[in-house]
Amino acid sequence: MRRLSGKRYWLVGASEGLGRALALGLSRAGVELVLSARDTDRLEALAADLPGNAQVVACDVSDRASVMQAAQAAGDLDGVVFLAGVYWPFGAKDWNAEQAETMIDVNFIGAARVLGAVIPGFVARKRGHVVITGSLAGFAGLPGSIGYGSSKAGLMHLAESMHADLRGSGVDVQLANPGFIRTRLTDKNDFTMPFLMEPDRAAAEMLTLMRSERFSRSFPWGFSLVFRLGRLLPDALYFRLFGAKS
Repeated sequence: MRRLSGKRYWLVGASEGLGRALALGLSRAGVELVLSARDTDRLEALAADLPGNAQVVACDVSDRASVMQAAQAAGDLDGVVFLAGVYWPFGAKDWNAEQAETMIDVNFIGAARVLGAVIPGFVARKRGHVVITGSLAGFAGLPGSIGYGSSKAGLMHLAESMHADLRGSGVDVQLANPGFIRTRLTDKNDFTMPFLMEPDRAAAEMLTLMRSERFSRSFPWGFSLVFRLGRLLPDALYFRLFGAKS
């Protein structure tokens, strides 16, 4: 089991929702935190509520200069958790170019910017812990998921590639794939969300992963089977089951 107490972690995307809940859980576990997001007012309020030490560092993951400045301010780290994300629900028939590009830039390329700022140092020191937040929506294409699902699929592939590359290096990579979490992002959905989780429950699942030696954790477990097994279906059957109904 991985020991978290006494370690220093950078949480990118910590101002609300899952990020806020995970910050509370990690702080209670004795982790010193660096909290980042664009909205530093919310971060300051969160830091004041935490039982342990926390440093607030503004960071806009869509801006490389901001990411590099934040990484420098964060200082020496034992780990980084990437949670930043934006979301608008729409399908290909209602393509919104600006929103699609923003989701891919923030959710996927934003992670590449953050990881590019910390991974070289982790590799040089031969220690470090990287946790990337994917999604059940990233396992395979889904209707109404232009931009978001694709960005999460990219994150999941990135985590898998990093895990393959860094085995035995002292740098551990983990991937968390949550389902629906009650946040301001999922509040935009106008459809029923099966197995909707509260942020505290999702954060507990992530903490379980972070304490373990496993590469990935997809949750809720039963709901995740639908997505994981769906990838094994023939294309014709998959799209008949999961594609938009004409």
